[in-house]
Amino acid sequence: MRTPDVRNSPFSFTRPAAALAAAAVLAGCASLSPDGGGADVQALVGANPLLAGATAQRAPDAASQQRVDALLARPLDAEAAVRIALLNSPRVQDAFATLQLSDADRVQAASLPNPVFAFGRLTEGSEREIDRLISFNVVGLLTLPWQARRAGQRHESAKLQAAQGVLVLAADTRRAWVRAVAAQQSAVYLRDAKEAAEAGAELAHRMAQAGNWSALQRTREQLLLADAAAQLARAEQAAVASREQLTRLLGLSGERAAGYTLPDRLPPLPKAAPELGDVQALALRDRLDVRSAQAQNTAVAGSLGLTHATSVINAMELGVARNTTFDNGVDRSRRTQRGFELALPIPIFDWGQARNGRAEALYLQSAARVRDVGVLAASEAREAWQGWNTAYGIARRYRDEVLPLRKKVNEEMVLRYNGMLASVWELLGETRASMLAVNAGIEAQRDFWLADTDLQLVLTGSSPGGMTALQTAAAAAAGDAPAAGGH
Repeated sequence: MRTPDVRNSPFSFTRPAAALAAAAVLAGCASLSPDGGGADVQALVGANPLLAGATAQRAPDAASQQRVDALLARPLDAEAAVRIALLNSPRVQDAFATLQLSDADRVQAASLPNPVFAFGRLTEGSEREIDRLISFNVVGLLTLPWQARRAGQRHESAKLQAAQGVLVLAADTRRAWVRAVAAQQSAVYLRDAKEAAEAGAELAHRMAQAGNWSALQRTREQLLLADAAAQLARAEQAAVASREQLTRLLGLSGERAAGYTLPDRLPPLPKAAPELGDVQALALRDRLDVRSAQAQNTAVAGSLGLTHATSVINAMELGVARNTTFDNGVDRSRRTQRGFELALPIPIFDWGQARNGRAEALYLQSAARVRDVGVLAASEAREAWQGWNTAYGIARRYRDEVLPLRKKVNEEMVLRYNGMLASVWELLGETRASMLAVNAGIEAQRDFWLADTDLQLVLTGSSPGGMTALQTAAAAAAGDAPAAGGH
């Protein structure tokens, strides 16, 4: 990926009149967005398959809460869960609040600096002197177009990061929903397996009492029952934990948290794998974290240009002064002095080498992050695509081969039992094996839908593990940027 060339700074001090005119125009045009940039975020994520047409809500209101209640009134599918999360989750509200802060910073950066009024009153004997001074930050005025442009670039990056937050929340919600439904489904089958183990243990107990079974055979059935009970307990706890994770992502509490229901089973597998083409190219083109890193790098490149331009003279103040002296003695005279003051630093000890070096290091760091995000995106795309294909193949193998064969074996065992060719122990053992195979099939189906969510996020959104680091880097770049007019 290419990074901006900063050898020729886009900012120049050779035309101060044009810069002042541009500053006045920018100050007049800058205003807060009515929705803080929420419409732009929705435009970035609106067509994403993770959202399935859902709309993110900046803040909950009566209408959105009514929609949430309507969605909770029926069994919650994955799309409904994503809709509720985008309407109700505090994570979305936090992302939009952060974006609104960036919008306020953008407007503030494009605002003309206020003039400074200084007033002084001095008295000596019968004389009284009143000093008045109005001063302007000249460097701040001249650099205003660049400051506004840089703040706009940071705001575009903030929009991309907010869109990433929305997509990551949608992906987390889908994964939590898949885990919750699969855990609930597994608990049902393991409960049946435990009941079969209880029946075998009870029969073994009776046969041992009648003297038809040895202590070894009876102990084996008791071990099977204990193992089935332990597996069921773990499955029930997993179902509770996964449901609570989903509840947290949905932002539900109170009666809502306990009142919603989940479907009995996961959705069926797709009939065929999609043709995605070059997944690496898709990730590098569409991923929001790649675009955000590029936008941040552009802003840092502009910062480097301004630092070079103001390395020696980074502050200048021009003031209009009016001093009036009153003599309260016999003659009652009054004298007025008018003039101007110009204040600028004298570059004796600091010629800006440290600031230039710091700005260049920040740019190199930002460029390295762009390359790192690009490498990460391409690698994750390959890994996610391979994981999708592997999970799809395993889930299809269970659906098309393992479970039909296990069902056929179970049916044959029932026929043999009815024909008195198999014992009740063989029938119970086969029933337990069938239930465990069904549970393994559920886990394979769950792993596929998790891999499907990961693939969609990796191709279009962000790296779930890399988003926090990217936000930290953006905050560091914003905090380390030089302020025009400072020393």
